[in-house]
Amino acid sequence: MNSKKKLNMLKNTLLASVALLAFVSQSNAQDLQQVQNAFNKYSQTALQEKVFVHTDKSTYLAGEIIWFKIYCVDGALNKPLTLSKVVYVDILDNAQVSVMQAKIAMINGMGSGSLVIPPSVANGNYKLRAYTNWMKNFGPESFFEKKITIVNALRSPDATAKAKTPDYDIQFFPEGGYLVSGLAANVAFKAVAKNGLGISFKGAIVNDDNDTVARFQPLKFGMGHFTFTPAANNTYKAIIKIGSDKPIVTNLPAVKSNGYTMQVTDGGNGGINVKVNSNTGDQQLYLFAHTRGVAKLVQTAVSSNGAAQFAVSKDKLGEGISYLTIFDGGKQPVCERLYFKRPKQSLFINADADARQYAARKKVSVTVAAKNAADKMINSGLSMSVYRVDSLQTVDQDDIASYFWLGADLKGSIESPGYYLKTTTAEADEATDNLLLTQGWRRFRWDEILQPNQAAFKYLPEFNGHMVIGKLTDSAKNIAKDVIAYLAVPGKRVQVYAAKSDAEGKLYFNTKEFYGANEIVVQTNTERDTSHKIEIVSPFSEQYSKTALPAFGLTPGMQTSLQQQSLGMQVQNIYAANKLKHYFEPVVDSTGFFGNPYKTYKLDDFTRFVTMEEVVREYVREASVSRSRGRSHITLIDEKVMLTGDPLVMLDGVPVFNIDKVMAIDPLKVQRLQVVRSRYFWGPSAFEGIMNYTTYKGDLGGAEMDPHAVVIDYEGMQIQREFYSPVYETDEQAKSRMPDFRNLLFWAPDIKTGPISANKLTFYTSDQTGKYFGIVQGITSNGDVASQSFTFEVK
Repeated sequence: MNSKKKLNMLKNTLLASVALLAFVSQSNAQDLQQVQNAFNKYSQTALQEKVFVHTDKSTYLAGEIIWFKIYCVDGALNKPLTLSKVVYVDILDNAQVSVMQAKIAMINGMGSGSLVIPPSVANGNYKLRAYTNWMKNFGPESFFEKKITIVNALRSPDATAKAKTPDYDIQFFPEGGYLVSGLAANVAFKAVAKNGLGISFKGAIVNDDNDTVARFQPLKFGMGHFTFTPAANNTYKAIIKIGSDKPIVTNLPAVKSNGYTMQVTDGGNGGINVKVNSNTGDQQLYLFAHTRGVAKLVQTAVSSNGAAQFAVSKDKLGEGISYLTIFDGGKQPVCERLYFKRPKQSLFINADADARQYAARKKVSVTVAAKNAADKMINSGLSMSVYRVDSLQTVDQDDIASYFWLGADLKGSIESPGYYLKTTTAEADEATDNLLLTQGWRRFRWDEILQPNQAAFKYLPEFNGHMVIGKLTDSAKNIAKDVIAYLAVPGKRVQVYAAKSDAEGKLYFNTKEFYGANEIVVQTNTERDTSHKIEIVSPFSEQYSKTALPAFGLTPGMQTSLQQQSLGMQVQNIYAANKLKHYFEPVVDSTGFFGNPYKTYKLDDFTRFVTMEEVVREYVREASVSRSRGRSHITLIDEKVMLTGDPLVMLDGVPVFNIDKVMAIDPLKVQRLQVVRSRYFWGPSAFEGIMNYTTYKGDLGGAEMDPHAVVIDYEGMQIQREFYSPVYETDEQAKSRMPDFRNLLFWAPDIKTGPISANKLTFYTSDQTGKYFGIVQGITSNGDVASQSFTFEVK
């Protein structure tokens, strides 16, 4: 009987254990699902954009033009993205002050522009950055950034005090995030000189007793890693010896008493091993992996004796950079690591000149084709630059593939980025791993992802065109909400937009095809109130990344190249000044927001009257003019009824709310009048019909604006400049005495390839002899990216 009781008790215990295990497994699965659901919800809401800028070169002289092509893609798929119709480009000096800015129109994820470098700009390295309005929600670290150098030959470089010791930046990065006492850790390091390039050195790690616990030296580009186990209650220092210089001593990150470490190794057979060590007790751990915002896998493991192992198949990870995050039992992220899966190249660009050597002023033909992995020609959008390389202007190392696959997910600049994609040796794989360890950062903020409320975004995407933003306050400088305001661009083309202020007093004017330098008029309905104040807000970001620019310096070996390039720039600006100021007229819809009017009156078709009131009374059959309480009023007559209230009256697209001022318009300066006789609803506004007066010159005909209106100069999207390249087809043209000192021979931002035949691009060499470098890069609609270079000489 006792035996039977014991057997029953054993069965009950076993059943309870199984039930408990099932409950725990189900609970763990629910926890994992919650994390994945939160991540997916955030990713769907927080669409990521990536921007790459192909510049014609990377070193310029004051007075030259910076030419560039912009590619904007979906951050998850690398496919051209049509979400944002504007990209903002600004060039910052070392003090984060903008010296040049532009708003670039985007069509199907691509756009191009140019910036003229002012003659007053100082010598130095500058940061060219590009971003959309939507990207501002994710901080300046998500912006595209590129170092460019500007030399002002008319200004001496600023004198710098000679440092007693070399200026080096040395940093250490424990794998996973932390050093924890008693737990073995890989520690990556990065050492760069003041020019931003990696250095060679030898180093050692010493503890409080000055005992050496590890030795290390960089593998490539000043980066590498070493392994050691920190002890409790110890601090560690690194002693760096660079050549014959005095050793540099710097501290390692502090050692935590409790925590987690993480080690990722190649497991062979197409997999990787993720090992997690901890001294916080055995528990359930979770591994969550995502590639460019797309969840790839979730795994669980229970730590035993402070260690847990995850085996991950590389096939489950996407190409490019994946984020491997470890969560503890409380669903809190405790370690994170980046892993790079080399992408398979699917786009191949063929580009080469028809000769290796040319004389001055000779024709160069370059055949360009885009092919897939099956060697078939395909559609693509490319850009191409051909420039002279010398001691001043070296080959630009940035390329579209290395940026979208690597640079866009890493912080700071990458030395020789193409090396990591194009080199397939074991050393290159280790160098890539070191790069990820030393520059990895978390694009996704887990505290935001796991919060119960949906993420809120301050900056809106610009779906239709440039969004002009204003801020509305009352006379007491308090926020004014639910007030309708109007923005207008005076001219023959009707460009007027309405917006209602939100809870923060913000006004969002969604413009359409708004190009070039203009004067804008922003106002509320002054017949209803005159107390509100409107301030137009700059759309350019005032947030800045922490990436430091390398020190600027000129060497004696650059003097000859600098003199040649300076002379060439001045000659071009003198003899080709007018040809450098040709622009492509943007294609815009000239129809007003109200579409086709009911009737258009061309005043030249009628007998001219000297007052506008007579014109309206005598010719405009749809309008009735009256006076009430000492003020003029216009009432439009619909097909059946008379509308109530004044219509929206515009003069050259600018609303005029005081009808007395409408009657004061000189009719001899008005070319036509358009009438919409029915009630019209537009955005937040409703109008009792519309009357739009257009003057002959589109200059308001001398009418004065309401004194309460804000009238300012405002730059819309940039009008595209035409690249000038002289032609020497005939002997007479080739023998012209007009000097040609171009160092940028060719720039083509909008090359379209197709499946039928290759493109043939032609241009002519200049009088500048030397080596020339050509680069072609671009993208397909599927998101495949590539670049191809070629060289030739001019003698």
